[in-house]
Amino acid sequence: MSIAPPNKLQAYRASVLHFHADPAFTPDAYSWHEDGLLIVDGDKVHAAGDYATLAPALPEGVTVHDYRGKLIVPGFIDTHLHFPQTDMIASPAPGLLPWLETYTFPTERQFGDHAHGREVAEFFLDELLRCGTTTAMVYCTVHKESVDAFFEASEARNLRMVAGKILMDRHCPEFLCDSAEGGARESEDLIRKWHKRGRSLYAITPRFAPTSSEAQLALAGELAAAYPDTFIQTHVSENHAECDWVRELYPKSRSYLDVYDSHGLMRQRSMFGHCIWLDDADFARMAATGAAAAICPTSNFFLGSGLFDFERADAARVNLSLATDVGGGTSFSMLQTMNEAYKVARLKGSYLPAARMFYLATLGAARSMQLEGSIGSFAPGTEADFIVLDPACTPLLARRTERCANLEELLFVLALLGDDRAVSATFAAGRKVHERLPA
Repeated sequence: MSIAPPNKLQAYRASVLHFHADPAFTPDAYSWHEDGLLIVDGDKVHAAGDYATLAPALPEGVTVHDYRGKLIVPGFIDTHLHFPQTDMIASPAPGLLPWLETYTFPTERQFGDHAHGREVAEFFLDELLRCGTTTAMVYCTVHKESVDAFFEASEARNLRMVAGKILMDRHCPEFLCDSAEGGARESEDLIRKWHKRGRSLYAITPRFAPTSSEAQLALAGELAAAYPDTFIQTHVSENHAECDWVRELYPKSRSYLDVYDSHGLMRQRSMFGHCIWLDDADFARMAATGAAAAICPTSNFFLGSGLFDFERADAARVNLSLATDVGGGTSFSMLQTMNEAYKVARLKGSYLPAARMFYLATLGAARSMQLEGSIGSFAPGTEADFIVLDPACTPLLARRTERCANLEELLFVLALLGDDRAVSATFAAGRKVHERLPA
């Protein structure tokens, strides 16, 4: 790759870490440069490697931003969350279904107002960037206005975002109910308007099987076939009451996941939130189709839904990623999400190394979304979305990390003790979009 003129190049010196494989299955799955240099050419990564190797080749006049003592990693990727639920995060309820009825649906009612949606979207994106998340798969509401408001806000910041209008034509309040035909028509309009416009990508978004009729799911499947490079996002097998309800509504389907499969909604770029109560046949089908699971530990703990089974999913080689699921999830921070994912694995009798948690939040998520060539690593030519993590951002972290003997210990401490304060700076497409001010 030829090197750009100095006025287009920026260089960042720190410890530099990124992945090229899943540490669960591949030795030497990452590149770590303890004294590293990340070189950015405009909005793309030019190179990442050892400072001693790369620095001498920099043209004269290139600014080297000094982040020594910190760690540069690709921006976090959150594969499942709801921007309209920002204002109802941490709302009490005894379970998923009453939580939806009491808090979620009334909150989402307001998003027919474009101005309200834009204001919430701005705050939501601020929170993501403050926590180091540069890409997310986002649920809007049934209102077209909510999608426009979200994409307008993300486009203004030049962020790589995926979002879609919820499809919901039954078992919901009348004020949120669309029709099968109307929902499909509006979704297609939004695909044509936003999909691949700048860094925006569209997701066909049935909320979950109980709130969509067979006709609506069939039309969603037709959209997915007509626009094969769009995304699909929905929920599956989150808790027992929900699974029981799906069995009543779709008695001919072998499983909850099979409802979506039978309507053409399982393929590459399909992202299924939760996946707690899937069986071996379900996991095998996910792997065969290239569909992916978004693991939402803070939400699953909060709503008492259950524990994701990493070992069974890995046995089938399912594409996995981590997600906050705000507002069922209780934090925008992917570091706090790693913390809870580690505990989920322990409670299920397995172990989740820190390196794998960081993989799942970066390259693993990009692979799950079929975006490996664009985001999630520092391979040359990828989009320059990256974050600077500060291992000394709090007195406890500083004291603990100075005693770390290796990279795994450092990552583990960041995952278990870190939060938004650990994110010193966030860059999107080569531009700084967040910087943490000194306390």
